[in-house]
Amino acid sequence: MSDTRLSDLTAALLAAATKAGAHAADAIAVDGRAVSIDVRAGGLEQAERSEGVEIGLRVLIGGRQACVSASDVSARTIADMAERAVAMAREAPEDPYAGLADPDQIARHWDSAALELEDTSPEPAAAALERDAREAEAAALAVAGVTQVQSASASYSRRRLHIAATNGFSGGYGRSSRSVSAVAISGEGLSMERDWAAESRTFQADLPDAASVGAQAGQRAVERAQPRRPKTGAYPVLFDERIAGSLIGHLLAAINGSAIARGASWLRDGMGTQVLPAGLSLTEEPHRPRISGSRPFDAEGLPTARRAIVSEGVLQSWTLDLATARKLGLQSTASASRGTSSPPSPSVGNVTLTPGSATRDDLIAQMGTGLLITSFIGSTINPTTGDYSRGASGFWVENGQIAYPVNECTVAGNLREMLLRITPANDARAHLSHLVPSLLIEGLTLAGQ
Repeated sequence: MSDTRLSDLTAALLAAATKAGAHAADAIAVDGRAVSIDVRAGGLEQAERSEGVEIGLRVLIGGRQACVSASDVSARTIADMAERAVAMAREAPEDPYAGLADPDQIARHWDSAALELEDTSPEPAAAALERDAREAEAAALAVAGVTQVQSASASYSRRRLHIAATNGFSGGYGRSSRSVSAVAISGEGLSMERDWAAESRTFQADLPDAASVGAQAGQRAVERAQPRRPKTGAYPVLFDERIAGSLIGHLLAAINGSAIARGASWLRDGMGTQVLPAGLSLTEEPHRPRISGSRPFDAEGLPTARRAIVSEGVLQSWTLDLATARKLGLQSTASASRGTSSPPSPSVGNVTLTPGSATRDDLIAQMGTGLLITSFIGSTINPTTGDYSRGASGFWVENGQIAYPVNECTVAGNLREMLLRITPANDARAHLSHLVPSLLIEGLTLAGQ
């Protein structure tokens, strides 16, 4: 569906909402298609394709709001949606903070093309995706010690969206993604160990060779063979780059405006205090080209911009949409996101943590004796206190070298204290939305044997 058609749909939704009695409204139209292929044991396991248009409408009557959505874009459905949404809004509880952006707040000029979020090359044929999946599976099976491949997959997606509101905002852009992944298993019976590898890119031409992804999955699975339980005690722990982003993710969740407005965050009183070591900064960068978290404007039509979340270790900003900003007496950070059936809520796109100067191997040598975590199983995170406990597996380190694989252990601490003790490596992968390298933390509690 063309950009013009999506724009026309949002305009029709707004006109219908106004006619039905809405005081204000915003609308979103999304045209998407996706293809995924899974192979297993040399045969096609599953092939899926989805495509269609979805529309969503939010109406406001005073401080009351309601959202409705549909996948039928007929004029009759649009009229029914507007009438139903207005009826729902009239019965909804009043929210004094709900509302559209003021006209002088909305984005007026942007360059979506400069962000390169959409690959305009032809959609790959299903046969091409199947070939990628088969190559990944074959490469994983070729690794000595791999006994089976649980799954190998390749997928493609592309979508375009348009957002409009009665305050005068109207804009849209497209996204695309091409990915390949594999999950390999080493060993037999109760001695089986599993690991994975995956790569995804905005542009198909940037995607690594499928065989390299499969080989990496196989190698990782073999390296995990015959694990032991680590020692119980307090040791340095190195969060591998693959999972280090989850640690920063807990920080981002704690500064989300929704949690702060509810008082349900372990950082609710943290503004202006030190949350990372001095010298480390965490920055939101919404305009990185070819990166999945980039966007020219947010879901409320506000212009996005580079933002210091943490500067030199000190917390500078919550993550806010319009409603949470109004509740806290602040300004939106242009962080609103939304789907077709829900109102906007704050979220973070691309973030970059200041990298260190050491490699991951340097940090392994530095830690002496401790644990390198490469994967997690389950978690118990208290969002109010920051108490942290997760099941983990990875590798035991002795004398600054990897000694053997480990599993069935738990790592525990408190997020506020943990984040103040991180030492970053320099191995963040440039194509990811969250640029977070491996992170070393001294003195975490391990529960093992």
